[in-house]
Amino acid sequence: MAIRLFIDGAAGTTGLEIRERLQGRGEFELLVLDDAQRKNETARRDALHAADIAILCLPDDAAKEAVKLAEGSSTRIIDASSAHRVAEGWTYGFPELIGHEAIANAQLVSNPGCYPTGFLALVAPLVRAGLLPADWPYTVNAVSGYSGGGNALIARFEAEGAPAFRAYGYDMAHKHRAEMQGYAGLKHGVIFAPSVVPAYRGMVVEVPLHLGAMASEPTADQLRGALSEFYEGSEVITARRGAGVSEILLERSAPPSDAMTLHVFGNDGGWHARLVAVLDNLGKGASGAAIQNLNIMCGLPETTGLRL
Repeated sequence: MAIRLFIDGAAGTTGLEIRERLQGRGEFELLVLDDAQRKNETARRDALHAADIAILCLPDDAAKEAVKLAEGSSTRIIDASSAHRVAEGWTYGFPELIGHEAIANAQLVSNPGCYPTGFLALVAPLVRAGLLPADWPYTVNAVSGYSGGGNALIARFEAEGAPAFRAYGYDMAHKHRAEMQGYAGLKHGVIFAPSVVPAYRGMVVEVPLHLGAMASEPTADQLRGALSEFYEGSEVITARRGAGVSEILLERSAPPSDAMTLHVFGNDGGWHARLVAVLDNLGKGASGAAIQNLNIMCGLPETTGLRL
């Protein structure tokens, strides 16, 4: 019997990608509301209660409302918004860090943010291994394609006279900071410097490190080896064992991908390192992660339907 799946918010960028990618998969029966019903509270409640699993692709307040509408049902939920990423009772949907079994058994799963996906993939394993200190003042420099900003930002970047670069988060209170700090096990909040460029999709997340100022004085080779070992069995995340490349590019029309590649670059003296994650903000950073979690929750092969 097919698994009944409802995507609440299927008209947005992430929802459209998920719906498109699940069509034709015989494991699922998609419950679809037409344009006249998709904002109707009663229709949404009925769909949420009829589904085995619901994926929420909504703004934060609407996602919280959807969870309330689903109360009293046995529906399992994947929330792609940021509403529940550090909320009690929710499982953080990063299987490589949290554990596949935790997600497989969860009732409520919150998809990670796109920027935190890159940061946590780099930093969390190294803090756990004791190679990086938990009390270090980490900085995150990151750039994303404009599709991550939703329909309004997409229209702005595709209009005549579009900006060449957009930096934001200058109030130091970006909502991604809480999950970065919490799931990396850090004492201090990170300094987060996000930006957007005129490429539709793709993302580079970088964490610069002054290794020589750390008490343990880790080397780039140690960091690289630890990440390679941590992700050795992953089909989604690859940690490069060598420096590998001399530059990293975001292509304006890059193909969709659900993979993520991690790099560790170090200088000859070993005092400095740059940790870099390259991913698709709409792939492992959004819809790809939701599909990966969906597969795990349904007992299906983890990479079914992923673009790797």
